[in-house]
Amino acid sequence: MMRQFPANQVKKIIESIPCAVYAPVEDGAMVVFERYQDGMELRLDKICTDKTPKDILFPQWENLMHFRVEGKTIELSEQQRCEEDYVLFGVRACDIQAFKVLDRVFLSDPVDTYYAARREHGTIVALACGDPKETCFCKNFGVDPAQPDADVVLWLAGDDYYCEAYTDKGRALMSTWETRDAEEGVVEWVKGEIAKKYDALPFAKLNLKGFDGDHLMEKFNSPKWKKLSMACLGCGSCTFACPTCQCYDIRDYDTGNGIQRYRCWDSCMYSDFTLMAHGTNRPTQVERYRQRFMHKLVYFPSRNEGMYSCVGCGRCIEKCPMNLNIVKVIKALGEGENND
Repeated sequence: MMRQFPANQVKKIIESIPCAVYAPVEDGAMVVFERYQDGMELRLDKICTDKTPKDILFPQWENLMHFRVEGKTIELSEQQRCEEDYVLFGVRACDIQAFKVLDRVFLSDPVDTYYAARREHGTIVALACGDPKETCFCKNFGVDPAQPDADVVLWLAGDDYYCEAYTDKGRALMSTWETRDAEEGVVEWVKGEIAKKYDALPFAKLNLKGFDGDHLMEKFNSPKWKKLSMACLGCGSCTFACPTCQCYDIRDYDTGNGIQRYRCWDSCMYSDFTLMAHGTNRPTQVERYRQRFMHKLVYFPSRNEGMYSCVGCGRCIEKCPMNLNIVKVIKALGEGENND
């Protein structure tokens, strides 16, 4: 059932939630998802946060276990999994689609129990994107910015937020909010306006024809990769800004009182990625650049019923210091007339 509440009461709504709430807030010059506390500058107006909410489900670094060896005895203690409920508030449709990509990776056998625990205890409150950026192109990947797939969805119209719950988790959460019956027709009008804005964006008509498993070797062997990657610095900015990148490394650290094993994000764009005694399987930046985009546009959809490992959030367009991004790859290697 659709409800509404004054937009200026959103902080009161958040503060009334009885568990931890992660929301987009200012952190210096950036906007990131952090645990909300009174006094923080809430930034629900930010379409794409500088750091994605992926960090809540799949942290940039996390301890896995600690072990200590004394003689022939090994004392092992695992990191406790998430056991507390929490709410992710103000997540956009593209980032929710990114969670589905991560689910395919971390919830497939063998299940990543750290990720699974966080996923289970979270409730997602989404916010429809009423004012897209020119770098957005999510609709090309089947994402609906006007109707995010979440436990609760919010739409901003004038001075009010309209809200509707779609799951038992969402209904339980929304039942604690002070809301009133919603005006009829407002949300449908908002959805129509959002559709018009997205259809008018510069990258609204990217054509993904040919980016599938049937054209794998054709794309892999394209001579265009060398020119496309020529300016790449291998800095990894694109991978750390991306909501779907899931590469990580596991390392051991001597604490002086035992060994701490932890997991941290890694990047396929780094020269030492998957480095082993014999070296690396992708010794050149051309190969590393190709791997990143082949995975998102060809390898992943060919193994996951057509689901791309890109959600069109546009962060890589904004963050790359050399103006290299996935849109340029799609236009260069695509077969559609809209990629010219």
